[in-house]
Amino acid sequence: MAIETNQIVSIQYEVRDGDIVVDSNVGGAPLVFMFGKGQIIPGLEKGIVGMGVGEKADVLVRSEDAYGTYNQEALQELPKEQFAGIDLNVGMTLYGQGEDGGTVQVIVKEIQDEAVIIDFNHPLAGKDLMFSVTLNSVRDASAEEAMTGIPAENKMDDSGCCGGGGHSCGCH
Repeated sequence: MAIETNQIVSIQYEVRDGDIVVDSNVGGAPLVFMFGKGQIIPGLEKGIVGMGVGEKADVLVRSEDAYGTYNQEALQELPKEQFAGIDLNVGMTLYGQGEDGGTVQVIVKEIQDEAVIIDFNHPLAGKDLMFSVTLNSVRDASAEEAMTGIPAENKMDDSGCCGGGGHSCGCH
């Protein structure tokens, strides 16, 4: 039975870039999302569509269906004085505010005498990724979940923590 749009899906996964594990929730809280709403990378969503509950699979996701191809134009040179007070290192991740007000993640690519080259590409852009996935559960969304697009497991409570259904997302 294929997973259908607007169903709530729970998975455990480990993702590799070659031999390097770049992310995993194995042994932790599952990833819970509403299928068909763009809440996970498109290639992974396509790769799990035919899976059954309890099934495990390896899903190869090409860069264009993951975090996109690497864009050379996403490199930007900024004056070094904009980073005053920060102990810069090549490869470090910095966070700032984008034009839309959201958080932007950049990586320091190069430090020159008067300028810093930063990279706006996602750290996994241009990489084909191998996901080892276990499908934990699939269920129909409640009326509220269908309306908001937020699974109950991911909904914040009054204290700012999420964790309906006995799951948590980092609150202690």
